[in-house]
Amino acid sequence: MLIVLSFYLCTAKAAAQSEHIVADSLVTDTRPWTVRLKARIDSILTTPLLETTQLGLMVYDLTADSTVYTYGHRQRLRPASTMKLLTAITALDRLGADYQLRTSLYITGRIAGRTLIGNVICVGGMDPMFDRTDMQAFVNLLRQSGIDAVQGRIVADTSFKDADRLGEGWCWDDDNPVLSPLLCDRKDTFVEQFTAELKRGGITVSAQGAAANQPRATRRLVGTRSHTVGQVLVDMLKESDNLYAESLFYQLATLTNNKTATAKLAASQVRQAIQRAGLQPGDYRVADGSGLSLYNYVSAELEVAFLRYAWQHESVYLTLYDALPIAGLDGTLKSRMQNGHAVDNVHAKTGSVSGISSLAGYCTSAEGHQLAFSIINQGVRQMSDGRNLQDSLCEAMCR
Repeated sequence: MLIVLSFYLCTAKAAAQSEHIVADSLVTDTRPWTVRLKARIDSILTTPLLETTQLGLMVYDLTADSTVYTYGHRQRLRPASTMKLLTAITALDRLGADYQLRTSLYITGRIAGRTLIGNVICVGGMDPMFDRTDMQAFVNLLRQSGIDAVQGRIVADTSFKDADRLGEGWCWDDDNPVLSPLLCDRKDTFVEQFTAELKRGGITVSAQGAAANQPRATRRLVGTRSHTVGQVLVDMLKESDNLYAESLFYQLATLTNNKTATAKLAASQVRQAIQRAGLQPGDYRVADGSGLSLYNYVSAELEVAFLRYAWQHESVYLTLYDALPIAGLDGTLKSRMQNGHAVDNVHAKTGSVSGISSLAGYCTSAEGHQLAFSIINQGVRQMSDGRNLQDSLCEAMCR
């Protein structure tokens, strides 16, 4: 009898424990989603990585217009290529997606028979997308104008910007783009390429090429090739193209009505954008448009302020959002966050230079709230460490 009773009590106890376990598994965390998100981020930030590196982090709920999480968000840090966000948003806000980056073709002198007795002048407007197809179109325009020979020079007019071919604070041994306003297929050999293309097109040139700025009164426009800010933004953001970013940066300088674009004039437009975003320009340093410079200093708070400003201005936001890399799908995020809640959710700009790993952009929480975030990790030796931290934080925001 005692044995039977003991067996019954043990069975009843086991059943009760089993029911308790099942009940616990069905318990739902009823805390507000922001509290749960903070707890997830707190857990991630226990990583030993933060013992040896600096972190600037800010998560902002655009739907509720409130800050969700901050960690070192006001520290001034080097942004790497997330600097391109400031350039892109300023350009979209001040120039618009349809603004055209132009390269123009002029001639001087007169046409006798089918010979131009004068010069062919190519005026650069720092269009980074100008390529051989555009150059061939110029050749066709000259032939359509009745020119088979040029008794003069091919002149490169690079007066759009100053003579600096590298940005302030760029490392000499980096793979830096050449900051010339007149490139073809990214090469600073425009006159040589154009002369060769003319000959292939059946137009002979009698004189050597030259770089000069001829009086505009003597010119006659033959035609123009151009690309828009919206077109430039796609590779600039998805592929993190530094030349494209610097080209847009120098376009901003034209807003000052100065005849020659400079980095300082361009930076002044970004500083004005900082003020429009609600922060103080004097608290930061803007040296270039791509993030290559060692002299850029921004904060996670500043990047989020720009993302918030963009979100509040539909014409800026829609073009920006479409041009950002998408987690697990394309651009510099194609091979990252390929599983989980972040895939096809996070739209963000990556950043990576020696010692810096960053990510800033947008995502949507499981509750349907649109979030803007910035993560800047400085002092990172292994880029994979910084990327893993960012990916974990993104997964936490999207859950």
